[in-house]
Amino acid sequence: MNFAEHTAQNGVVYLTAPTIARRHAFTTRIGGVSTGDQAGLNLSVNKDPVFAHVAENYRRLGEATGIDTGHMARTKQVHGAVVRTVTGADAHVLGTPVPYEADGLVTNEPGLALICYTADCVPVLLCDDRSGVIAAVHCGWRSSVADILGVALDAMCALGALPATTAAAIGPAISRCCFEVGGEVVEAVDAYLGGDSAGLYAPAEGREGKYFLDLKAANARRLTQLGVPADAIAVSDDCTFCLPDKYWSHRYTHGRRGNQGALISL
Repeated sequence: MNFAEHTAQNGVVYLTAPTIARRHAFTTRIGGVSTGDQAGLNLSVNKDPVFAHVAENYRRLGEATGIDTGHMARTKQVHGAVVRTVTGADAHVLGTPVPYEADGLVTNEPGLALICYTADCVPVLLCDDRSGVIAAVHCGWRSSVADILGVALDAMCALGALPATTAAAIGPAISRCCFEVGGEVVEAVDAYLGGDSAGLYAPAEGREGKYFLDLKAANARRLTQLGVPADAIAVSDDCTFCLPDKYWSHRYTHGRRGNQGALISL
């Protein structure tokens, strides 16, 4: 399924997925005021030496998307499988420390936006429109093989969601063309999917013990295993490594970069 690309009047460029009924966005680096290695719409306070730039980027993002970026729960991401169910009490003041570690957030509270951050890792937004439950999940390979999507769906179901009525959007991330990994990662993905990993990776020519892995497709496959309908899962074709002028890529920049975000609100 094709994602739609939007250019707001203020210059912010973001994507939306056809499967998600609620207000949401996958950001690019286009349309912000940060400079240097973070030039553009950087959303990470920790990556930017000028806080006022990040604050203005969030203001512009909210203006462009209609999402209240001043009433938002954020994550301190550690590449784990912790998913936190949040309420308005968890709305975070930009520039202050996040008081918990989590790589996924879930809520059923209207008006509270959720966001996760990426710069190659796979961002996944989940939405059960019927029950009014949403999630934003940061799926690096370590979080993925720890089954963070299973944990997130369990947390959503605890609030009344069902996998069969949940839709997913898997946003821009490093793609198979550029995601070279070692054999231990391939083995972990194979175990994560219960052996159902055919077609997700291939040997890197001339690079013994190295493989090119499609982590976006691996997570889509896991969602179907968990009961999310295949036709309710949209996967972005955009590769962050291939498109460094549009997205930040940790691998492309060797860590000299900002962060884009995946956000959703009821």
